[in-house]
Formats: sequence, structure tokens, C-alpha cells
Amino acid sequence: MALSGTVRRQPLREPSARTYARALPIVPVRARGMTVEGPDGRRYLDCLSGDGALALGHNHPVVLAAVREVLDSGAPIGVLDLSTPVEERFVAELLATLPPRFAPGARVRFCGPTAADALAVARGLARGMSGTVVEPAEDDRLRRLRESTRDRGVPLIVDETVTGVGRTGAFWAVEHSGVTPDAMVLAKAIGGSLPLAVVVHREDLDAAGAPVPPAGAPRGNQLAMAAGAATLAHVREHRLAARAGEIGDLMLRRLRAWAADLPCVGEVRGRGLMLGLEFVDPALASGEARGAPGLAAAVRRECLRRGLIVGLGGPRAGVVRLLPPLTVTDEQADAVLERLAYAVEAATASPDPERPR
Repeated sequence: MALSGTVRRQPLREPSARTYARALPIVPVRARGMTVEGPDGRRYLDCLSGDGALALGHNHPVVLAAVREVLDSGAPIGVLDLSTPVEERFVAELLATLPPRFAPGARVRFCGPTAADALAVARGLARGMSGTVVEPAEDDRLRRLRESTRDRGVPLIVDETVTGVGRTGAFWAVEHSGVTPDAMVLAKAIGGSLPLAVVVHREDLDAAGAPVPPAGAPRGNQLAMAAGAATLAHVREHRLAARAGEIGDLMLRRLRAWAADLPCVGEVRGRGLMLGLEFVDPALASGEARGAPGLAAAVRRECLRRGLIVGLGGPRAGVVRLLPPLTVTDEQADAVLERLAYAVEAATASPDPERPR
């Protein structure tokens, strides 16, 4: 099937909510590690990583082997809440990675397959206690929040949907602050590229009466648990969180040095392999209104022309996000920074960054 035909037909068959498909008009047919290939043979470096779901990149051998093992065994693929050897392996691997002060007595509650399912369950755990669900933020802010919630007797629930599984240089981002949460919302990378979401919580929160998801919810996906267990084990055994911290720090320093003389870049921020460049209009005063989403979108288009897939985020989608897999090599990191630099140069040279050239 030709690339142009697929891209042309998609808007006629699927809703406009397919935002990635509109912004990234490629049709991936093969992928391995950080490389994605289209039907025309063109290759791209993927710095989107399924919005953080692909900790090991595309089709990592340990993930494929784990999935094949389940498929070849004849075991059921979906079992709701029934215990299985696959589920036991996943839970054991997950508990082995948790912060030491949180792991003892922790309970793993399987949800529907999405982060939204897990967030709904987490809010149910805090029912009647006014618990705050937060993403790991600045370390000092998270420590203050921990003190505040402890003083008020409410649970602190940390959302590690994107930041977990080594992404920020620690296995779980909350570890940077030294804070011990009462519950953690986990999704995306814990499924090893397949849909899986869980809430891990203190034992005593079981008594809070959080409703169990409906019986029909697809929460017993054995393939996702197998892929997730393999991913968690590989990240832990190969110290990929530490590796993400090291190469991420190097990329962050190089990005900041390169962007220091660019008035269109407001801030370069991040931790580990979760990096962002904020694009701004230098003619405007500081503040959220200073953001330049048109320029950020133009940079993304220019990146794609150079074989680099990036995402957008932040206020008004004015931040170019880099989420390379934890398996990124030094050579790939160099290529990412080089292609990004050329893309920014091309985008800022355009008289109208809102309009593709």
C-alpha cells in the first residue's frame, strides 16, 4: 500500500482526534529499537517512543521472546483477575523495582489497560479522604507536598505514567526526592509496549473501599504482563535508569549550550531521557502568552523532513519533547541533536513558521 494513499484515505475513515497521524504523516511498516521505517524504505529516529510507552524501543528481543513464550504455551491471553504464572512474574518484578520504603506491604491492583483507568481507581482509593494525584515535580515541591498531606492525614498519590521505568534517571521519578508515596499510578512503559495499567498502594488503603473495576474490563492481558515483566527485568538488570540519567544529562548540557544564543528558545529543561525545548516569541514579555506553538510545530515538521520524530507538549503545545528509548546509543543521541539543530535553523529561517514551506 503506497504511503500517499494511506495518508490520504485516513482522514476519510477515522476521526479528527487522530492528532499524531495528522502531525506525523508517515506509515510505519517496520521498527526496531529507535528506528522506524516507512513503506518507501525511509528511516526515522523515533524520539516519541509511543509517548514514553516504549522504554526499550520498538520490538526489543526480550519483549518479543516473552510474548512468543506466552503465545506458544497455549495459555489463555485474557483471564480477568485469575492468578497465573505470568501475572506472578510480573508482580514479582514490579515489587522488586519499587522504592525500598514503599515496597514492603505494597499491594498491586490491576485496572483497565489505560492510564485513565488507573487514575480512576487511584481516586477511588482516596475516596472520602480528599487525596491529590500529582506527577513527580520539582523535588522540593514534592517534599513539601508530602509533609502537607501527612499533616492532613490524606494519601499522596503519584502518577508515574510517563516518568516511570527509568525514564528520568531513577527507576521511578519519585525516588529523586526521597519521598515515599501512599500510592503510585503506573502505565505505559510497564506493559513493555502493550497496554497495561496498575495502581500500587499501601496495604491499609485497601480498606478505603475503592470499587473494583467492572468484570468486563480487559485487565488480565497476559501478553502485556509478560512483556512488562521482561521490560522491568531488563531495565533493572542492565541499569538502564542510570544510563538514561547519564546520557540525558549529556544531551541536556549540549542542548543548553547550543540554545544559549537562540532568542527563540525560552527554556531547555528535563531530567534523564525526558527533555523539552520551549519555543517563544522573543518580542513578547515573559509568561505563558510568550509561547510560540507555531514555531514549535514548524520545528517538528522540519525534524520529520530530516528523519527525526519528536512530540509537542507544554502550554499551548509550544514545547518540543524528546523521549528517546532507554536503549539510545551515543551515536543515535548525536544524530538526534544534529537533526534537531538543523530543523530549528530551517524553521526559524521560514518567514511564516505556521505554514509548511
